[in-house]
Amino acid sequence: MFIRFVIHSNDIDSGRRQGLFQALGELETQGLLLEHEVERYYELRDWFRKNLRKPVSFTRSSKPHAKKVALSWFKDTATQHIGMMRGLVRVLEAHDVMVEILRSDRPGYVVYEDEFQVAAEPFNETLT
Repeated sequence: MFIRFVIHSNDIDSGRRQGLFQALGELETQGLLLEHEVERYYELRDWFRKNLRKPVSFTRSSKPHAKKVALSWFKDTATQHIGMMRGLVRVLEAHDVMVEILRSDRPGYVVYEDEFQVAAEPFNETLT
């Protein structure tokens, strides 16, 4: 089972629902986060930078300028990472941003995988 945290707004580039880091980044840019929320966001962001590799591929295409359409999903065994995501959820929900947790056994064509996550180009029937 794979897990993805999303909000209801779509990402401009992918056309898919935004992830939590993008959503919080936008709230921060707009100056809507309180000081303690910015601190918590940075703390969690830094934890993920240290404890989760950035996927090296977001597309099946080998073309240099191919559109990056893969989405990141946590493996359900990544319990510490999923728990840390809940901290981001709390900050967003304090600003009335609804978060949905998607679950799928078939996230799409996997283009990257490590111990904690996959990046997959979604199948047509994959909820995104």
